[in-house]
Amino acid sequence: MRVVLRTDVDGVGKKGDILDVADGFARNYLIPKGRAIKATDGVVAQAAAMRRSRDLKDAKDREGAETVARTLVPLVIKITARAGTEGRLFGSITAQDVVDAVQAQSGVALDRRKLHLEEPIKSVGTHSVPVRLHPEVQFPVTVEVVTS
Repeated sequence: MRVVLRTDVDGVGKKGDILDVADGFARNYLIPKGRAIKATDGVVAQAAAMRRSRDLKDAKDREGAETVARTLVPLVIKITARAGTEGRLFGSITAQDVVDAVQAQSGVALDRRKLHLEEPIKSVGTHSVPVRLHPEVQFPVTVEVVTS
């Protein structure tokens, strides 16, 4: 069945895409949940408008992400924490701690889910934290953990 997606669906497509999907998938999931509508001639024309608006929004989001990247890449974010004699922290620095420090030191508000910190920082020193604000914009934020 040919359908037009009304919203982004993970693993299927993005808003405005015209897809051929299994009849059961369309009848039992996409259409009842309002995520797609059956593709007719009039709906196909609307899909083109959806794709244009999606592309404009995507370009605007990408431009905003690049601006944030240009602001944060040259900065070194300093976080103070208590540590033992060998440089191990008594706690850990989490993604939320990094987001709070970035907000305080640069004025840029980030979403903690955009930071890809594999595991919390547990040692003193300089660490690179990858940030992905947009599928095409990924950059590192340099975090320096110092003892208090």
